[in-house]
Amino acid sequence: MKTKSLPSTRISQELRDDVMQSLHEGESLSSFIEESVRHTIQRRKAQKEFIERGLRSKTEARNSNTYFTADEVIAGLEEQLQIARKKTQG
Repeated sequence: MKTKSLPSTRISQELRDDVMQSLHEGESLSSFIEESVRHTIQRRKAQKEFIERGLRSKTEARNSNTYFTADEVIAGLEEQLQIARKKTQG
């Protein structure tokens, strides 16, 4: 597979200095930028999926007319947490 380059981007000297100071030993600026782009893409995909799930849940709730209060949700989460803690302790 042939590789492609990302376009050059102008940044302030201060940002460039910060980037250069944050590089790990043996890490190149190019690999840092590639990793940063990959992480940003992963985060944006996760955000998009989160929003899509929320919108689907909203639609399902409206269609079924089934809603839960915040207290009910928290109680359910606390119950799940207690079950998980018992499993790890036992």
